[in-house]
Amino acid sequence: MLKIHGRDNSSNVQKVVWALDEMGLSFERIDAGGAFGIVETPEYKSMNPNSRVPTMEEDGFILWESNAIVRYLAAKHDNGGLRPSDPRQRADADRWMDWQQTTVAPAILPIFWGLVRTPKPDRDAQAIEAGCKAMLPLMQIMDNRLADYAFMVGDDFTMGDIPLSIMVYRYFSLIADRPTFANLESWYDRICARTPFKRNILDIPLT
Repeated sequence: MLKIHGRDNSSNVQKVVWALDEMGLSFERIDAGGAFGIVETPEYKSMNPNSRVPTMEEDGFILWESNAIVRYLAAKHDNGGLRPSDPRQRADADRWMDWQQTTVAPAILPIFWGLVRTPKPDRDAQAIEAGCKAMLPLMQIMDNRLADYAFMVGDDFTMGDIPLSIMVYRYFSLIADRPTFANLESWYDRICARTPFKRNILDIPLT
């Protein structure tokens, strides 16, 4: 049985379980990280020396890094679907997945930590505001892209949409006073209409 180690409210775990749900694959998710601890134990660190989630375990094959897990599962189970078969489309999906990790995640982190994980009296308003400002040009990049495409890589939903959807969900949920991005919002509506997204992200408390 495929196992995914990680709590269900982790954005990185959510990428993986959402992808699995999209593909209709069976798996066991094992709580780890956050309030559950476990990630600092010798047993867990023998699988993932970073002490982070998620970690995938499949018949003795261990894989960590959420986007790498999504890529692997899509290549194995849905090549030509979640994983585009055309090399250029696949590279395009990879590009947006990498951009989520290198650019979007660092921008939204102070917003999420400030508004969700930090008690109100201890919040750093300047850091939160800086995060909001940093997100604006990134959301504009996505909005511009989506002027010509239904999804990030074209007319079809792919693995390239998964990491960014989870970031946009957090941004839209936490920041009410934001500019209108019509193309981005239409794309997000299409994402929200997907049952696996609702089940694995929208229905999970943002904590």
